[in-house]
Amino acid sequence: VQLQASGGGLVQAGGSLKLSCAASGRTVSNNGMAWFRQAPGKEREFVSGISWNGGLQSYSNSVKGRFTISRDRVKNTIYLQMNSLKPDDTAVYYCAAARSAVPSSVSNGYTSWGQGTQVTVSS
Repeated sequence: VQLQASGGGLVQAGGSLKLSCAASGRTVSNNGMAWFRQAPGKEREFVSGISWNGGLQSYSNSVKGRFTISRDRVKNTIYLQMNSLKPDDTAVYYCAAARSAVPSSVSNGYTSWGQGTQVTVSS
C-alpha cells in the first residue's frame, strides 16, 4: 500500500491544521492507522492512532484534547485535525498502516509509511 500525507504548512501558535493521509494500492479499511511525528534532532514519536472501524482512538499525552484522529473507510483516508497548535508541535508528520486492526504506539507495529508532511508552528 502507498500512503500519501498532505495538509501540512506554516501556522501561528494557537492555529489549526488538518492533515490527510490517502492510501492507494490496496484498502486499509481493516488496518489500524496512526500518525507519528519527528522533530529535528529527536526520535520519531507516536501522536495518535485509530482502529480499523474508528471505534478506538488513542493519543499521546502531549496532544490529547487538542488533536482528533478520524478515518473514512470508503475513501481509504485518515485525518488528523490539529487545534491549539504550539511551537512544540513543529515536526514532520507521518501516517502509517498497522500490522493489525488496532493501532500500536511503537513504530515497529507498522508495515507501511507515508512520505511525511511538514508542520511548522511559529510563536
